[in-house]
Amino acid sequence: MATASIGLARLLALAVPAALLAGALGSEHIGGLYPCEMCHWQRWPHYAAVPLALLAIILSDRSIGNLFLWLATLAIFTSGAIGVFHAGVEYGWWEGLTSCATTAGGSGDFLADIMATPVISCDQPQWTLFGVSLAGFNAIISIGAAMVIAWLIRRPTR
Repeated sequence: MATASIGLARLLALAVPAALLAGALGSEHIGGLYPCEMCHWQRWPHYAAVPLALLAIILSDRSIGNLFLWLATLAIFTSGAIGVFHAGVEYGWWEGLTSCATTAGGSGDFLADIMATPVISCDQPQWTLFGVSLAGFNAIISIGAAMVIAWLIRRPTR
C-alpha cells in the first residue's frame, strides 16, 4: 500500500465525520435547526467513525490500524446510506417513519421540556440549498468520502 495514500485516507476518515458532526451540531445549537429522529440516526455512524479513525492513526504502524480504517470507512458510508433513506423520505420517494420524534431538553421539569420542544417531522427538510436537504448533503459527502477513502486504501503502490 502506498504510504501517502494511506495517510491521506486516515486523515479523511477523521476529518470528514468530524466536519459533518460539527456542521450538524452547529446548525442545531447555533442555527436553531432541530434534528428529527432520522437526523440523529445519521450522526451515530459518524460518532463511531471519529474514534475508529483516531485508532487507525494511532495504530498506523500495525495491521490492526488498517482494520480500524476500514471500519471508519464503513461507518462513514453507513451514515451516507441513512442520509439517502432520509432524503428519499423528504422528497416523497418512499415512506419513512410514521410518527414524529423529538428530544426534550434537560431542565428537570419534564412537562415544561416537552411543551417547549418543537416536534420535528422527518419528511420535511428544515433547510435546503439548490433543492438538496441536509440529509442529501450528508449522503453525497459521506458516500463520496467513503468511496475516496476506500480507493486510497486499495490504491496500488507505484
